[in-house]
Amino acid sequence: MLYSKIEGTGKPLLILHGFLGMSDNWKSLGTQFVADGFQVHLLDLRNHGRSFHSDDFSYELMAQDVFEYCQANGLESIVIIGHSMGGKIAMLVATLYPNLVDKMIVADIGPKFYAPHHQDILAGLNAVDFSVKPSRNAVEEVLKVHIPDFGTRQFLMKSLYWQEPGQLAFRFNLKVFNKKIEEIGKALPAASIFEKPTLFIRGGNSNYILDSDFDMIKNYFPVSEITTIPNVGHWLHAENPKLFYELASAFLK
Repeated sequence: MLYSKIEGTGKPLLILHGFLGMSDNWKSLGTQFVADGFQVHLLDLRNHGRSFHSDDFSYELMAQDVFEYCQANGLESIVIIGHSMGGKIAMLVATLYPNLVDKMIVADIGPKFYAPHHQDILAGLNAVDFSVKPSRNAVEEVLKVHIPDFGTRQFLMKSLYWQEPGQLAFRFNLKVFNKKIEEIGKALPAASIFEKPTLFIRGGNSNYILDSDFDMIKNYFPVSEITTIPNVGHWLHAENPKLFYELASAFLK
């Protein structure tokens, strides 16, 4: 069963993080949605955060994990927010189990295929040698060689934890990601359609959802709208949480 943090009462709202992320990334926004009257479920997806590690890793399996989580928690009617990889999972959950999902918000990802583009990040993560018991600062210095962007490094460092006194480790399953990285870019199956309200929010400085993708998105999600947060990149909810919350809250009401 997936690890989750559940807060609040009301309509269940599931939030699915992106690749290499975890539920904690959405803690602040989750609190705001609780104040809106939702029961917020912040999930750690398989091979991420505090959830189980598995050699099996695919969108189909992760969508099934979310469905089984809903069944185990007696959730029959949900709204769902997913960012990046979590957005692709949300799309698949909605198209496979349309009776479960009432509304969906997808943050900066489309249903299309994405070519592998995490090579520098994986190179940095793989360069960390935990056998020498590095400090947090030492880990960041190694990452800096491959990942110059400060924000990306800080995002990755959130998954660093003390496995035991003096021994750091990453919470995510790097070994499996190295083997299965091509899974992250896979497209939604061609016949997938979800005919309920869907909001796509993209970052104005991000190239994940292009203007030329709009028609393709409408084919999968005919009752969808697409909006843009200006001057932010792929981590739009972290770069402008105020506007992200305002857009999401207005849509979910």
